[in-house]
Amino acid sequence: MRAVVIREHGGPEVLRVETVPDPVPGPGEVVVRVRACALNHLDLWVRRGLPGAPFHLPATTGADVSGEVHAVGAGVDDLEAGLPVMVMPGVSCGHCPQCVAGQDQLCPRYQLLGESRPGGLAELVCVPRANIVRKPDRLDHPSAAALSLTFLTAWHMLVARAQLRGGETVLVQAGGSGVGTAAIQIARFLGATVITTAGSDDKLDAARALGADHAVNYRTEDFVKRVKALTGGRGVDVVFEHVGGETFEKSLRCLAWAGRLVTCGATTGVDARVNLRHIFFKSQSILGSTMGSKAEYHQLVALYERGLFEAVVDKVFPLDAIAEAEELLESRQVFGKIVVEP
Repeated sequence: MRAVVIREHGGPEVLRVETVPDPVPGPGEVVVRVRACALNHLDLWVRRGLPGAPFHLPATTGADVSGEVHAVGAGVDDLEAGLPVMVMPGVSCGHCPQCVAGQDQLCPRYQLLGESRPGGLAELVCVPRANIVRKPDRLDHPSAAALSLTFLTAWHMLVARAQLRGGETVLVQAGGSGVGTAAIQIARFLGATVITTAGSDDKLDAARALGADHAVNYRTEDFVKRVKALTGGRGVDVVFEHVGGETFEKSLRCLAWAGRLVTCGATTGVDARVNLRHIFFKSQSILGSTMGSKAEYHQLVALYERGLFEAVVDKVFPLDAIAEAEELLESRQVFGKIVVEP
């Protein structure tokens, strides 16, 4: 099969499309013919390399897969070849206390496709049967791929961790990103008032069209002042953070008393200042969040099938244009997701 292979850390020039052996399914495994794979910042981090992060090379990245069943291993008797499927991107052991409790994203042996095991930027990918979910008929493959990791991450952040409720107000940072577009839709679904930030007027318009009540250009406005003005000086109940260094301190300043900041990443850096007096005096919370459970993924796929959420796909690239696709993602000139078709 053809696959994107990274043999050394670096820029887009280290991405090579090579011919590699086809994966063979072991017991309880499924090989999926990849029809679409959406990109995430995870792909950039693995390619660049991070201090202290054990990204083993050579690597094939790509966490968000939609495709068709190609082959099954022993013990898999409920899937037929050609069935359109989506792939849950997190792989866990299935038998530790966290997995048994339905919190498999906390499994000590948790792995992500494209990070610690071969991913979907290839013609074929092999995953456990437990990671396979039938693709809703209403979704084409690029849309199905675009809905996986970002919606699962945003759902777990807002529903499980921040416990966002109807009538509350949420600030979604970087609303034009993949996870930001997911958070806007989920927050609206939950009945919250949504304020979001973006770096261009075009992105602000697109965010409003997606359901944001208010959109703030962080390049031309002080978003803290704007949030306070929009909330009558109170601040927001929840901040949806994933930007990190550039915004984290200001995001905390947007919180109301007893507000919750939930974060899943730090695309602009991991160092941030925290005024602890505000945290304890105002009874505020800082919540970390990574991915979500398989049960949550099944719940989301059911909502996709009902048409309650929509994929936001900016551009679709062929596998041979992977370097161009990642350069576009790095440029931050994207609204929604970039998808690659092997």
